[in-house]
Amino acid sequence: MEKREIEAAVSRYLAERGLERMALKAAMFDMDGVLFDSMRNHARCWHETMAHFGLDLPEWEAYMHEGRTGAGTINLVSVRQRGHEASEEEIHNIYKYKSELFNQCPKAERMPGAYELLLKVKASGVVPMVVTGSGQMTLLDRLNRNFPDIFKKELMVTAFDVQYGKPNPEPYLMGMEKAKKWMRSHGDDGDLLPNHFVVVENAPLGVEAGVAAGVFTIAVNTGPLPDEALLTPGANLLFHSMHELCDEWEKVMECLGDHK
Repeated sequence: MEKREIEAAVSRYLAERGLERMALKAAMFDMDGVLFDSMRNHARCWHETMAHFGLDLPEWEAYMHEGRTGAGTINLVSVRQRGHEASEEEIHNIYKYKSELFNQCPKAERMPGAYELLLKVKASGVVPMVVTGSGQMTLLDRLNRNFPDIFKKELMVTAFDVQYGKPNPEPYLMGMEKAKKWMRSHGDDGDLLPNHFVVVENAPLGVEAGVAAGVFTIAVNTGPLPDEALLTPGANLLFHSMHELCDEWEKVMECLGDHK
């Protein structure tokens, strides 16, 4: 990607938000499909689970609902096919079945290029964060094993931190609040605004959440969806792999770090 394309995207973002410049301090990363190559497992398990309960969710469509709560996905399909939401018992049974299937899958490898990108992000003085809808109890241990010395517990937003999942902006708004608290505890008393952050997402609902939170949002299309599925919700930039974003990070940082 040419630097002028990145500059143009930043200029559009600043104009739309009535801001003068970017001053990037923290980068908020989604997890599944961004840090880990796990979405194919989620998609297959959702498809097989729905079929088991007499419902239909194609694997490709699961990518469209990534970031939605499990209950939200189940209810969406139930209303579409049966004309009513699922009962609490049905939601419990369906999600339990899906979780058991997913736990039988081979552990997803880290997304190619993700660790290299995170090392660059940290080296550039930007604080890396995780904002995920996952509620895995061993999440920090898993992140530390795959991305040593990158993430801190205080700078993670999980399913336990929010009431609403993506596309609601709450997860990313919570991420900004956690960053403010952490940075103040480390001597940075300056106010943190949306233009001090960037979101890295692979899912339409995640892009929608980042944009709704007022943050410059980078889409990385690591799945089977057309680019338009990520651009339509408002992604400011789009790359086709974490490797590609990693290769272009210096240009991105030049524009986001000091753009007037």
